[in-house]
Amino acid sequence: MKRMLIAASFLALLIAAACSKGTAGQAQEKAPDGLKICIVTGSGVDDGSFGEDCYNGILAFTKNNPEATVATVKEPDISKEMQAVEDVIADYDVLVLPGFQFAPVGQLAIDNPDKKVILVDSAPTDASGAEVELPNVYSMVFHEEESGFFAGVAAALETKTGKVAVVNGLAFPSNVNYQYGFMSGVNYSNKYFGSGARIVELPSYAGTDLTGKNVGGNYIGGFTDEAGGKVVGQNLINQGVDVLFVAAGASGLGVFTAAKEASNVYLIGVDTDQYKDGFKGQENIMLTSAVKVMHSNVTRQLQAVKDGTFQGKNDVLGSSTDSTGYISAEGRHRLQADTLARMQETYDLVKGGKIVPAANFNGHTPLDFPGL
Repeated sequence: MKRMLIAASFLALLIAAACSKGTAGQAQEKAPDGLKICIVTGSGVDDGSFGEDCYNGILAFTKNNPEATVATVKEPDISKEMQAVEDVIADYDVLVLPGFQFAPVGQLAIDNPDKKVILVDSAPTDASGAEVELPNVYSMVFHEEESGFFAGVAAALETKTGKVAVVNGLAFPSNVNYQYGFMSGVNYSNKYFGSGARIVELPSYAGTDLTGKNVGGNYIGGFTDEAGGKVVGQNLINQGVDVLFVAAGASGLGVFTAAKEASNVYLIGVDTDQYKDGFKGQENIMLTSAVKVMHSNVTRQLQAVKDGTFQGKNDVLGSSTDSTGYISAEGRHRLQADTLARMQETYDLVKGGKIVPAANFNGHTPLDFPGL
């Protein structure tokens, strides 16, 4: 899937010196024992979502390779995150970078060919902002719109008030994909399952994507603003929303709090199984979670670095490789049996390519996409 060039505000953070580009697909030399790993995040490795899932992938590797070490760096200021990467790249063998804002690491990787980078949610870009494929960078991006689609179907089928909403952090492509996928799922459910749900958006929290387009939705404005997340959640609940799909990193914890303080409001988690975050006393209000499989891919790439089989690649992962989906395991969801059956039906259609939900840059809209 073609990814857009990164916004100019991020380009200013790039390292100015440009070197010749490497050739993707070349295997690397075997790493020494005691692989030194560093993960840099904006929302932390305990955000219950994106950062934590990537960190869990590292922990799975270190459990089987106890000689390896891992350091964590948290930089909530998005304008300083690339500087944080530059500050540590010389000290570690592998950097794990979850987030679209880390796309400019491509130039650092060019300048530091002996360092390996596992980049999540974006392909790397060079000093000019052009997308590149590099021998020392494995990037994984996901069809988040697929997971968002399943969340939309679930929300539309489970709502009692007929009002549902998606809450996001910033309008990066991955977040807009979740939003558009969610909207696509609601519209699909309304058309084929007769759910009649309405998507609620707060105009004052509309998002603007990397091209400057107003994408609507409910955007908190960051991934570390828990207080702001609670405000957005409360505003939506006051509008009658009773199912909230939350894709906002640590900011989403504020939305969770708003839902728990209300009555008869339910949540859909994101990226990982967030069932444990849905407890409200003895009750759990997490209907399900829309997931993308990051941890196992992080573990796999770290093992490849150690084994000397690491190959740079810009990968796109989706339901066709079981890398997107939703939580349906017994005891980890609150979905009705009929809802589960219909979600399985739509999952098969998405996996088979019969349904292609709208995404930020795939040319489709939530009101006009293949399969609707």
